[in-house]
Amino acid sequence: MTDDMLQDIWGQARAELQKSVGANNYTTWIEPLRLTRLDDSEAGFATPTRFMSNWVSRHYSDTIRTELARAGQAVERVTFEVQPAGSPKVATAPEAPAAEADAPASPAVLRGEDDLAAPLDNRFTFNNFIVGKPNELAHAAARRVAEGGPVTFNPLFLYGGVGLGKTHLMHAIAREYQASHPEARVLYLSAEQFMYRFVQALRERTIMDFKELFRTVSVLMVDDVQFIAGKDSTQEEFFHTFNALVDQGKQIIISADRAPGEIKDLEERIKSRLSCGLIVDLHPTDYELRLGILQAKTEAFRVMYPNLEIAPEVLEFLARRITSNVRVLEGALQRLLAHASLLGCKITLDLTQSCLGDILRSSDRKLTIEEIQRKVAEHYNIRLADLVGPKRVRTVARPRQVAMYLAKQLTARSLPEIGRRFGGRDHTTIMHGVRKIEELKSDDRQIAEDVELLRRLLEA
Repeated sequence: MTDDMLQDIWGQARAELQKSVGANNYTTWIEPLRLTRLDDSEAGFATPTRFMSNWVSRHYSDTIRTELARAGQAVERVTFEVQPAGSPKVATAPEAPAAEADAPASPAVLRGEDDLAAPLDNRFTFNNFIVGKPNELAHAAARRVAEGGPVTFNPLFLYGGVGLGKTHLMHAIAREYQASHPEARVLYLSAEQFMYRFVQALRERTIMDFKELFRTVSVLMVDDVQFIAGKDSTQEEFFHTFNALVDQGKQIIISADRAPGEIKDLEERIKSRLSCGLIVDLHPTDYELRLGILQAKTEAFRVMYPNLEIAPEVLEFLARRITSNVRVLEGALQRLLAHASLLGCKITLDLTQSCLGDILRSSDRKLTIEEIQRKVAEHYNIRLADLVGPKRVRTVARPRQVAMYLAKQLTARSLPEIGRRFGGRDHTTIMHGVRKIEELKSDDRQIAEDVELLRRLLEA
């Protein structure tokens, strides 16, 4: 049978397979296959990797046999062989489903039948990422990596609290990179998914397939890497995967809720590796950035609410009152718009305060000195009793001063009140501790980073 005849038969079968397995799975697992031989008993296929051979054999053999039979070529079995080195490269990025045809970019990441990678959110693009002083460096670094040109840093490590834009930037990078490098294999997933895949590979004795998959991507993106902390075997595999990709010059993008050195129970060698690239802190949003986000979201929502009337002072009010994170801010705006649309009324300050009463009350939550003390003790791994007790050793005294400083900065309590919560200390002792930390912040980088991290965690 000539090659043209083989391809005609396979073309008919592939057309049906695309309908039955879905666009993503078809592009990832079926399209790269090449029919090389066919007789009454067997259909032979060439694949680009051993991992793909094993995966397709396990998951799609019966489906392929069924569609070949419908095309008039019934066979008893299908076999898969890795094609020789130097053969044409196969693109592995799937196309978007038809329903997403109008999205800004297709969710082009390597995927498998059971969601090997995390799905990309169509809303998260560079075009709708609002840039302000707190996130301008993170945005610039993300754009540079997404361009795909040579960069002087690897990995790019993004960290910050909830709702500050880490995941938005990760999704935007994946889309932009794949759009400009359609042949690339971009894998975006959470640290929990990485851990799950690793454990599954150990259980199913397919660890070599796991290694081949993760070490042959063009770009690896891992979200919330703090979740592998304390998982020794997963950390070991992540470390070797990281090294293999960096040695090949492949780009890695990582996100977490804190800097590498602050992730408890993360191996020191991983902290060291992660710290070799560019570490970027997404700071909490300021008033100007929150207002800009609200203005942009309001314009976007006009498609859904064409008769929207919202007083300018409402957006200013929300930007000042809701400071926790962007997700809460956007959720409040969406609820407010839906409420006004259903009632057919203009959005005023009175309506805003009535509709968002619970969110506004939550945003007004007062931070307590006890919360600050607990968070500081946890951060420095000391007993809370020692933090407020009489011990004067440096390992306790300095954290105590940090807690005093934060209590003065983040609460409205007076110095005597703060002193009473720290074991009945005099207000002059509190004043000395506050001044000491203020001085150290400008000279001691570690103290400055500790104070900033604790402030963000307490305000989140």
